[in-house]
Amino acid sequence: MRENNTVIALVMAAGRARRFGTDKRCEKLLPECTLLAATVQSMAAQFDEVWVVLRSDDDPATLALTDSALQIVLSPRADQGLGFSIADGFRALCTSQATAAAVLLGDMPCIEPDTFEVLIEHAAADHIVRPEFHGRAGHPVIFGRNFWNELSLLQDEEGARSVIHRHPEACMYIEVDDPGVLMDADRPEDLEALRERYRLLAPRS
Repeated sequence: MRENNTVIALVMAAGRARRFGTDKRCEKLLPECTLLAATVQSMAAQFDEVWVVLRSDDDPATLALTDSALQIVLSPRADQGLGFSIADGFRALCTSQATAAAVLLGDMPCIEPDTFEVLIEHAAADHIVRPEFHGRAGHPVIFGRNFWNELSLLQDEEGARSVIHRHPEACMYIEVDDPGVLMDADRPEDLEALRERYRLLAPRS
C-alpha cells in the first residue's frame, strides 16, 4: 500500500439471498469456517479496517463475526435493495479519514491476496478501481472518497452501478489472473466451486 493511502473494506452482507434459498452467510465453506466469516477474514488480512453491513435484525455473534476489530453497520433499509444498504454503509463511513473503500459482497472469499494488493496500489480519492478477469468486471470495487457522498445517496436495487456509469473518466479496470473476482454463491450449486478454490488458496493466506 502506498504511504498515506488508507484503504478500508466494506463487506455487503445484508441481503436475503432469495435465489440461494437459505441464509448463505451461515453456510459452511469449510467445516471450521462459514462463507461470510471466510470473506471477512480475507479482507481483514489485506485492509486497514473492515466494516460489515448487516440487516438491522442481525446478531453479529450468530454470524460468527466476533472479532472486536470489525466495524458493524446495521442497515435499516436493507430489504429495499442493495443500493440502500450500500448507502447506509457509506453514511456510516462519514467519520472515516480513509482515502478509499473497497466494496465486496459477503459471499466472495476466494480472491487472491495479490489481487487485493494490486487494486490497493491504484486506489486514490478520485479513482474507481475494479478488477477484470478475461475482460469481465468483478469485485471488489474500490471507490475513492470523492464518490462517497454520492454512494451514500443511492436508492435503488442495482447497487453502485449508477455511480460507476456516471464517472467513466474515473474508472480504472485492472486485468488480473484471478477467477475469484467473479466467484460468488448465488445458488447452492455455486458453493462447491467456492470450496474447491478456497482449499487451494487457504495454505497461502
